[in-house]
Amino acid sequence: MPKHINFNSLKSPVIMGIVNITPDSFYDGGKHTCEKELLQHVEKMLREGADIIDIGAYSSRPGADSIDENEECERLKKNCIAIRKNYPHIPISIDSFRSSVIKKIYEAIGPIIVNDISGGNFDSEMIKTCGKLQLPYICMHMRGTPQTMQNHTEYSNILAEIKDFFQEKIKQAQAYSVPHIILDPGLGFSKTLEQNYFVLRNIDYFKSLQKPILIGVSRKSMIYKKLNCTPHEALNGTSVLHTISVLNGASILRVHDVKEAKESIILTQEILNQKIIL
Repeated sequence: MPKHINFNSLKSPVIMGIVNITPDSFYDGGKHTCEKELLQHVEKMLREGADIIDIGAYSSRPGADSIDENEECERLKKNCIAIRKNYPHIPISIDSFRSSVIKKIYEAIGPIIVNDISGGNFDSEMIKTCGKLQLPYICMHMRGTPQTMQNHTEYSNILAEIKDFFQEKIKQAQAYSVPHIILDPGLGFSKTLEQNYFVLRNIDYFKSLQKPILIGVSRKSMIYKKLNCTPHEALNGTSVLHTISVLNGASILRVHDVKEAKESIILTQEILNQKIIL
């Protein structure tokens, strides 16, 4: 059985290592389509300190092509089976917004974590399914779809609107007895460059909801566009924002580079643990 993570009592931020099995993801698309390469990548992330492996088969980059349910499920199923077989104790998160896909992967490998970029808006059965199967649910804030989300960046009060969205989803999750709900403000999704930094600066605004907060900034455009570089050159910027995320209250970091994220957490936690002397 995979290791159980009590998301409600995390003593230190958790690292979620990203495994994209899509051919067109913005950073690592096409890298992990072979099972041998996939398992080597997973092994490296676990050795470097990953607590969860997050596997996705549907690219959510702006303007990404859509794929049908069968193709998504087939991509996921064979790779999830291989990971669970070789690393039975590591928790696996499934990056999908389709409840039918979640059901099939659950039937194939057992307990999983659900990582839904739509926060249940693309599939009305998703939150209900997580409750029925007793699966932890990561609820991300986004407007529109991956194809249209950058056309939906107008907010009267972005923090309040994201919080209202989360409050509604928490009520739904509680109504369906979802065991854990984790909140992801969706940096890079239906938000401008400036809005991404504003939300990141104000992560603690959502702490009153008393739920773990996941931050995904790894090698995203909010870094490489600001620094005028490429995703491949955005590791240093990613580490800076991981540090700020932890300082501002993030409980989970979703990352491509586990070793560097782990180092950011260790050093930041050391600072947070120091007493202030007045």
